[in-house]
Amino acid sequence: MHKGFLKAGHLPTLFCAFLYFDISFMVWVILGPLGIQIAKTLALDPAHKGLMVATPVLAGALLRVVNGILVDHIGPKRTGLLAQAIVIAGLAFFWWYGIHNFMDILAVGLFLGMAGASFAVALPLASRWYPAQHQGTALGIAGAGNSGTVLASLFAPTLAVMFGWRNVIGLAVIPLLVVIVVYTIFAKDSPNRPAAKSFSAYFEVLKDTDAWWFMLLYSVTFGGFVGLASSLPIYYNTQYGLSPVIAGYCTAAAVFAGSLMRPVGGALSDRLGGINVLTIIYSIAACALAAVSFGLPQLWMAVLAFVTGMCALGTGNGAVFQLVPQRFGKEIGVMTGLVGMTGGVGGFYLASSLGYSKQLTGSYQSGFLLFAGLALVALIALKAVERQWRMSWGTAASAAE
Repeated sequence: MHKGFLKAGHLPTLFCAFLYFDISFMVWVILGPLGIQIAKTLALDPAHKGLMVATPVLAGALLRVVNGILVDHIGPKRTGLLAQAIVIAGLAFFWWYGIHNFMDILAVGLFLGMAGASFAVALPLASRWYPAQHQGTALGIAGAGNSGTVLASLFAPTLAVMFGWRNVIGLAVIPLLVVIVVYTIFAKDSPNRPAAKSFSAYFEVLKDTDAWWFMLLYSVTFGGFVGLASSLPIYYNTQYGLSPVIAGYCTAAAVFAGSLMRPVGGALSDRLGGINVLTIIYSIAACALAAVSFGLPQLWMAVLAFVTGMCALGTGNGAVFQLVPQRFGKEIGVMTGLVGMTGGVGGFYLASSLGYSKQLTGSYQSGFLLFAGLALVALIALKAVERQWRMSWGTAASAAE
């Protein structure tokens, strides 16, 4: 890591941003790795399975806007503490009360959505400490907290076999409590906090077309990442007959690869330009999703295709958030919320469409192909605005000169 970066910001806060996001993300997607056991207990059909894993994603998407606004009004640290307390209270309640039917599991998903909204806290918490030339690296490190999905995929199915999936919901409270203590002690809000605006002022950014372009771009990169992270355990079980534990391991391989590439995507974008990086990754992601849509005959082929696609999507997540602070530095809180929201909406769309595709056609193909098409739409949109961006808001969007 470059020495200039180590001196530029506040490393304890950067670590806390990563840790807070990592454990929150683990909890956010936990219904995916537990989905096989939950579906068996509650007798869910494919459409219900898809909606079950998609509900926390959509709730997290919508709550990111709320957290983005709170971040700019009360600061990221206080917002993070409030959100974490809500998640802990919700999980503890449902562990005590029990989860008896499909509506109960959807209610759990709503509380898990607040954990997913941690994105709108962790990134501004880190971003405000670092100058423009280090934004890609800093936000890549903080955003690598999406590796929490690896922890969920690796451990949740095994713990469910040992203790029952309902108790895993309660056990998730333990790491959340540990993190809230560390976060309270070591995280600090940056002194470079922008002045709070009126609530209506936050949505002024929606009058800027660049905000909508970023929302589209991230709906594909992050939407693909979290949608696959939530859906792959059920997909592997249905398509290849894998047990919950083995399906979790296969999912973890893809998720780990995608998470690892997020900071790489940020660093690459600092050097090569976010637009250049995104141009490549959308093409790769579209090809990978199209390939898996045909139901690859061997498990190893599917794992390889998903790992490739997740690497591209993870790189794209870092690239998008190398660009956002360059264009909307003063509105980073609300833009993190808005862009993060559309990322979650993309994930909800992918996860739910895969379930409905299986339910209606007996195959996942149409769900995967539609999202591959969305990646191509994002690529076309990126090329359409590329020249304008390079000319109007600086070399940050371009390769380093």
